[in-house]
Amino acid sequence: MTPGPDAGAPDAEALRRLASALVPGGRVVGCEPLRSTVSDDVVRKEAGYGRPWRVAVDDGQGVRTLVFRTASADEFGHDRRADRAANQLLAFDTFGLVPRHVSALDVGAITPRGLVSLRDAGELYLVTSYAEGQLYAADLQRIAREGAIAALDLERCEALARWLSALHRERIADEVAWRRAVRDLLGHGEGIFGIADAYPPGVPAASPRRLARIERRCLAWRWRLKAQPERLCRTHGDFHPFNIVFSAGAEFTLLDASRGCAGDAADDVTALAVNYAFFALQAPAAWAAALGPLWRRFWEVYLAAAGREVLRSVAPYLAWRALVLGCPKFYPDLPEAGRDALLGLAERALAAEAFDPAWAEELFR
Repeated sequence: MTPGPDAGAPDAEALRRLASALVPGGRVVGCEPLRSTVSDDVVRKEAGYGRPWRVAVDDGQGVRTLVFRTASADEFGHDRRADRAANQLLAFDTFGLVPRHVSALDVGAITPRGLVSLRDAGELYLVTSYAEGQLYAADLQRIAREGAIAALDLERCEALARWLSALHRERIADEVAWRRAVRDLLGHGEGIFGIADAYPPGVPAASPRRLARIERRCLAWRWRLKAQPERLCRTHGDFHPFNIVFSAGAEFTLLDASRGCAGDAADDVTALAVNYAFFALQAPAAWAAALGPLWRRFWEVYLAAAGREVLRSVAPYLAWRALVLGCPKFYPDLPEAGRDALLGLAERALAAEAFDPAWAEELFR
């Protein structure tokens, strides 16, 4: 059987081994696509979320029918292999919770060498290489504490801006991926709605009324951005100082690319830039001589290389990052004034046609 979401008929030998494992002594005697019995003149259904096959297995006492299901890529949140894998695992874990539901007998992966069962697996794991060096967040903590920057700090800031501008030059023609990226910005559990839900009641400067108002404005931006699929480009998806590791000089390695690595350039730009203001809000004296110059230099270098069009989509991404940084579950020590300033900057951006980086200066006057 060939791997991938568009696999055709199950490989006969792989299916034989699977059947013998699920039905001791079983022998496959038939395999055919499982089609809907609803006639077209009653209900016509074009789209489906999977490709089921009816498999007949003779166990020596009779024929038992199994259903072998593969997942198909589509625009309904199944466009990534990870989405399809999640749905198969969820089905296996939950079918048995529903009375009179068909039983989930196995879950597995299709490989070039056959079928690999995951039915006895627990959490999945990931192994990566190790990045030697120091998180960029440690640089920003030092700068906030000392209120000063060195030549290397400017060099690293410029290197990040240039790298992002080069990454974002890769444009992607995929309207489904674009709509998914904009939708996830709001509706994903890690997006605007999910982060807003994580705010406990009574958070200073983040009342439910204020959060709801920000959500509504972001929803309006979703409909504005949705009609601009030409903005889709290669992104990191979580480009913040805790995912950037610097080694010697301005050499760096990245961690934890996210969200399909395709979206609006404003996602990455705001994820990093907002942290210059965020660290300064906890050490305001560091803005004038240190973090403010880094904020300005980052924007200058990026916009000179990539153009100013990104400023027309910054608002909802800035709002998302401001909500993350202002959430007590992530940053419990942020003072009320800092949270109010972050959310205020996001609100100003959401109400404008385009973002102006100079607005951040007003947070520290």
